[in-house]
Amino acid sequence: MLLGDLLATWTTPLVAIDRHALEHNLATMSAALPGARLRPHVKAHKCTSLARLQLEHGHGAFTCATIRECEGMAAAGLGGDLLLANEVLDARRLGALVAEGHRVTVAVDSAETIAAAASGGVREVLVDVNVGLPRCGCRPEDAGRLADLARSSGLEVRGVMGYEGHAVGLAARDERERVCAAAMELLVQAASAVGGDLVSGGGTGTYDLNTWVDEVQAGTYVLMDTAYGRLGLPFVQAVFVVATVVSRSEGYAVADCGLKSLGMDHGLPSIEGQQVWFCSDEHVTFAAGAPVGSRVLVEPAHLDPTLAYHERIHLVEGLLDAHRAGALDEAEVIEAWPVDLRGW
Repeated sequence: MLLGDLLATWTTPLVAIDRHALEHNLATMSAALPGARLRPHVKAHKCTSLARLQLEHGHGAFTCATIRECEGMAAAGLGGDLLLANEVLDARRLGALVAEGHRVTVAVDSAETIAAAASGGVREVLVDVNVGLPRCGCRPEDAGRLADLARSSGLEVRGVMGYEGHAVGLAARDERERVCAAAMELLVQAASAVGGDLVSGGGTGTYDLNTWVDEVQAGTYVLMDTAYGRLGLPFVQAVFVVATVVSRSEGYAVADCGLKSLGMDHGLPSIEGQQVWFCSDEHVTFAAGAPVGSRVLVEPAHLDPTLAYHERIHLVEGLLDAHRAGALDEAEVIEAWPVDLRGW
């Protein structure tokens, strides 16, 4: 089906992936972090069809952010080794997955989350360590004590995890490397007290810098966004929100893609060759003379919340080439994938 034919029945805004760019990103990461060196984070795309492609490129263990993601991955036959890299106080739904034969590990950082894991039927945990990002995680000096408590509660402690989220987006590579190293020094110290055989952490921005962890939890690399695109990484923008110009005035145009279809916490989206002024609920206003009815490809600044706003993703052959040739509607839609891990 041609994109133009699809848009005759499916209105914009519409999420589209350029197939060539997606394959480039998958192959590039597979070469850099083969096999168990990468545990892709499905929160970035929330799509089991994309996760299956990551599996085909050698990455069979996955990171999840929600119980719903774990359930969806297991239902899709992708529950061989799932890490819920988040604390929960009711783990019964995770325990049900374990009882069905799926491997699920959950992050713990307190007596309360350890008790929840044990009573909920989860058998394996990682001790989550605060390595500088003021979010979840215990103090490094408390990690050994919590590991002992988990073991005394009947849990297997696989090791530690710690996310250097305050480092992954730093623009200067040397500064990113310095902050990452300081964070990982704390994690390695905690790992020595905790035991186990797994040190997990990292993200797209530090995928090639974080050599301290056994596995990297990168997610955005597969589709990218403009925030990570500024870091000079070898991954390319693969996902776009297709929008239609619905209004034109002197000096600017307005397309039907706004706050309700874009993650905006990392700033304004981008449109190649145009200057984006601002977004409102259903609109993006940009300085251009684009005619009413023309299409634009909007590049999100933050991938994860953008995809969570949409029900499905369209894989398109030659999306970028067709757009640059002024023939976007002639691009071929290969598949439509549900964003089936949305919600809680």
